[in-house]
Amino acid sequence: MRVPPNDSAAVAPVSGVAAGAADGVGAAPAVSVIMPTYNVARYIGEALESVFAQTFKDFEVIVVNDGSPDTPELERVLAPYLSRIVYLKQENGGVSAARNAAIRAARAPLVAHLDPDDLWEPDYLAAQLEELGRDPSTDVLYPDALIFGDAPEAGRRFMEWCPSAGEVSVEALLEERCHVMCAVTARRDALLRAGLFDEGLRCSEDFELWLRVLKSGGRIRYQRRVLARYRRHDASHTADPARLSRAVLRMLDKVETSLDLAPAELRALRGMRGRVRAGAALEDGKAALSRGDVGAALARLRAANAHQRSLKLSLVVLALRFAPGLARAAYAALRPRATLQDGGAGPRPTRAGEAKTDGHGTL
Repeated sequence: MRVPPNDSAAVAPVSGVAAGAADGVGAAPAVSVIMPTYNVARYIGEALESVFAQTFKDFEVIVVNDGSPDTPELERVLAPYLSRIVYLKQENGGVSAARNAAIRAARAPLVAHLDPDDLWEPDYLAAQLEELGRDPSTDVLYPDALIFGDAPEAGRRFMEWCPSAGEVSVEALLEERCHVMCAVTARRDALLRAGLFDEGLRCSEDFELWLRVLKSGGRIRYQRRVLARYRRHDASHTADPARLSRAVLRMLDKVETSLDLAPAELRALRGMRGRVRAGAALEDGKAALSRGDVGAALARLRAANAHQRSLKLSLVVLALRFAPGLARAAYAALRPRATLQDGGAGPRPTRAGEAKTDGHGTL
C-alpha cells in the first residue's frame, strides 16, 4: 500500500495503486486526477469510467472520501476500481480539504479536477495536455462543457450559460467576464504556490483560489472545445439563496482584506459585492412575497432594484405599491431563480455562489 507523501495524519490511505506506478514505485505519472467525494456513490462509477476511457493513459486517480455518509455504498461502487485508484479517507472537512488532500498526495506535475458527478469526454486529457504543452506559461486551463442533468440548462454549453471572453484576469473574474469551469487541469506547483484551497470557505472556494493564483503570478486560460459534461441537479435550484449570498460575501470580504488589489480590481470587487447584495435582496423579497408580507417584500425588492434597474422588477414594485392585493401574481412573476444576467446572487460558475457543491452542501 502506498502512503501518499506530504499528507496530513487525518487522511488514511485505504488502497493505493496509481495507474502506471503500483505502490508508488516507478516513474511519476503525467497527470493526477483528483476526485473529492461526498454523497456521490450513485454517480462516481460513471465518472471513473469516463476517466479510464481516456485516450491519454499516463495518469493516476486519487479519490478522497470526505467523511461521506454514503461510505458503505461508495466503497461497494469503488471495489472494482481499487487496483487502479488511490483511495483516501478522512473526516469530513469540506470539499476544499478533500481537494487539498488529493493535491498533496498527487505525484504528477499536473492535476486534473473531476467532480464525481461530472464526466469527461474521451479526449479531455489529451486535448488539455496538448494545449498546456503548446503554452507552458499557462498554469490553469479549463475547457467548455455540455450541461446535462435534470435542470433547465441541460443541453446548453457551459460557456453559453457562463461566458468567458478575453483574457482571464482578476478584474475579468470579479466582473464576471470570465467564468472558470470546474473541470480544470492545473500545474500542481502553481496551486501550492498560491496556497491551495481555503478550507475555511465552504462556498466559492475555487473562485477565491483562482484569484490567488492570478495574484501570485499565475496564468489562467481556457479553450472552447467541449471536453467535459457538467451535471446540473434540479435540487441545486432549491438551495438557500440567502445562505449562498452570505457565503459569497464572506469570500469577497476575505479577498479584499488578504490580497493586494489594484484600484481597478478593488472597484471590480466592490461591484461584485453590490450585485451579490442585490441578488440577496431579491431573494429576500421573493421569500417575503411567498409568505404574504407585502411590506417587507416591497422594501427588499426596492433595494434589489436600486442596483439591478430591471423593468420587470420595477413593474412588480409598482404593483405592490399601488395594488398590494396582486402580491400572489407578483410572486409568480419573480418565481424563477435569478441568474447572473438577472442580477442573481454571486458568481455563477461551479461553486462560487451557485449550489453545485459536490454534495458537501455546508456553507
